[in-house]
Amino acid sequence: MTDTVRPAVGTILPGITARHVRTPRYTAHVLEREQDAPGGASDRPTVLLVHGNVSSSLFWQPLMLALPDTVRAIAVDLRGFGGSEVLPVDASRGVRDFSDDVASVIDELALGAVHVVGWSMGGGVAMQLLLDRPELVASLTLESTVSPYGFGGTRLDGSLLNPDASGTGGGGANPDFVARLAAGDRTEEVGTSPLAVYRSSYVAPGYASELEAVWLESMLTTATGEGNYPGDATASEHWPGFAPGAHGVLNTMAPTVFDTSAIVDLEPKPPVLWIHGALDAIVGDASFFDLNTLGQAGIIPGWPGDEVAPPQPMVSQTRAVLAAYAARGGAVTEVEFDDCGHSPHLERQVDFRAALLALVASPASAASPASAASAE
Repeated sequence: MTDTVRPAVGTILPGITARHVRTPRYTAHVLEREQDAPGGASDRPTVLLVHGNVSSSLFWQPLMLALPDTVRAIAVDLRGFGGSEVLPVDASRGVRDFSDDVASVIDELALGAVHVVGWSMGGGVAMQLLLDRPELVASLTLESTVSPYGFGGTRLDGSLLNPDASGTGGGGANPDFVARLAAGDRTEEVGTSPLAVYRSSYVAPGYASELEAVWLESMLTTATGEGNYPGDATASEHWPGFAPGAHGVLNTMAPTVFDTSAIVDLEPKPPVLWIHGALDAIVGDASFFDLNTLGQAGIIPGWPGDEVAPPQPMVSQTRAVLAAYAARGGAVTEVEFDDCGHSPHLERQVDFRAALLALVASPASAASPASAASAE
């Protein structure tokens, strides 16, 4: 079942429509283009866009409008973000609450196999969807994706630095940032305000957008609390004194519960595009969102040293897993932009669009068994 949505004034761009899709799992808020009439499977390829943490489908609108009519574009809000239903997140399942929700939208709309684009945490959701429902994925685009081994607490090969993955999960969020999200703070008075975090972390220095107010409103839709963002934490005997909890968003990416490296074993393998910026402040081999990086820099006291708590080599991990994916027969394309941060679809929209459309039109996408099955 679907309902039309009356969006907040100024957040939905001309040419975009919003509606709610009721599935057995949750009520999802989705965005579509006006020319893409609601319906089931289409003779055009469908691009399904999955946002990241502390954001929503609103961030996808410029890309959606820039895509040609030869594809259908749909952006979905995860539970607790955007206009979707606020439900608690069971982090003991990794990101499966999110990926199962996305699958339920695909099923409810009878879309068949889609070209999934996952940004940041959404990349982890997309990889999990591929593992659990491979028939729904015609191709996979990973934008500034979380590592296949989760966020924090692992070595290059994905092995845990310590058994409880201390320093990862819900306890790692800045409490002032969380409080300002919950309060709907629209100021830029301190570095922990959502607007300041967007400017310093979501995009590279010098990037400016006339739609910045829309991106801020998108961030402020994030549901906060132990069951949502950031989640809970448990005590740890290891530095910095806490470990992941069992609830909420950040705990879904803790390496104790999140590992999508098994995509290398899938058969068949849909083509993969990995697109990211060299100036990404969130996902990197020395991310300042990784508490071990902060300890190494002396920002958090008591850091036990590189042998015990090295920063997670996030980009190198993704590159290694995708290299293994390619070595086992998968088609992989990596695109890195030197002058770009965490949001290539905003900062380098023309180039991002070209890379995505090349993937959608590739023989590997067209010939994938999942795509063929959806057309039957």
